[in-house]
Amino acid sequence: MIEAEFEHKIAPWKIEEVNNLKKLLKEGNVVALADMMEVPARQLQEIRAKIRGKMILRMSRNTLIKRAIEEVAEETNNPEFAKLAEHIAKGAAIIVTDMNPFKLYKTLEESKTPAPIKGGAVAPCDIVVEKGSTGMPPGPFLGELKSAGLPAVIEKGKIAIREDTVIVKEGEVVPHKVAVVLSALGIKPTKVGLNLLAAYEDGVIYTPDVLKIDEDEFVQKIQKAFNSAFNLSVNAAIPTTETIETILQKAFRDAKAVSIESAFLTDKTTDDILGKAYSQMLALASEVSDEALDDELKEKLSSTVGDPAEEVKEEAPEEKEEEKKEEAPAAAGLGLLF
Repeated sequence: MIEAEFEHKIAPWKIEEVNNLKKLLKEGNVVALADMMEVPARQLQEIRAKIRGKMILRMSRNTLIKRAIEEVAEETNNPEFAKLAEHIAKGAAIIVTDMNPFKLYKTLEESKTPAPIKGGAVAPCDIVVEKGSTGMPPGPFLGELKSAGLPAVIEKGKIAIREDTVIVKEGEVVPHKVAVVLSALGIKPTKVGLNLLAAYEDGVIYTPDVLKIDEDEFVQKIQKAFNSAFNLSVNAAIPTTETIETILQKAFRDAKAVSIESAFLTDKTTDDILGKAYSQMLALASEVSDEALDDELKEKLSSTVGDPAEEVKEEAPEEKEEEKKEEAPAAAGLGLLF
């Protein structure tokens, strides 16, 4: 019924366009909408070259794109897909691709190119004019620079900026005369390209605020999560492929420490226990007077360099080696995540 009324009231070429858009919308795993209103023809050609083979980009009227989305949603009984039409804005275009929404967003962002900012536009960041020569000879441009708020001077026969200057702060509107000066200086504070409005995949609509991910921060969170899980597994003695070796090493060290502390002799701890007892004996002997010691003890004390108790630390290198071994499984396990 809807289609019959549409065909009755709308020009034939529009009906054909909607049918072509519908066919396109059904082809890809991911369907997205992008705004390309501010993209000049030259930059659009460059963008098309960068995305060729990765996605299909189709421009059309917003009303026709909306109609095509709604009809496909009705024909496929998919109300979630119809919600994609709510994100149509400005100069919308359809993108059909097999890459996931996150990779699509990143690809579109990487395809953007630097461009001069227009007067009346909002600064996307602090716009800084760095100090140094502009390469331009003295003339009327010197007055334009000063009028725009830049500390311009003449140095070695050329116009120069005396110091780094924030000419427009982030979020401020760029005055027309400032935009002209920035363009003349070759400063391009903005990026021109396709702005993703929304992407649909498997019943879910993704918006740019969800798709914009700090990859370094995300990797750090994964590493932190892995380390936390690794430590929990070791401390709770829950064996896994990544932690079993470390758990056994920890159990061995703990058992060895108990054996030495309680003087419980085993083939692994006898030398350590005797070494500890010997060191304690020398330490005690060093605290009593010489009259209470026999010649053998005196000779042993005189041949001991430093604090006799330091001999107990002979097991330290082994402990450090065990600690290094404990770090290895964690690093190896983390590598499996990437």
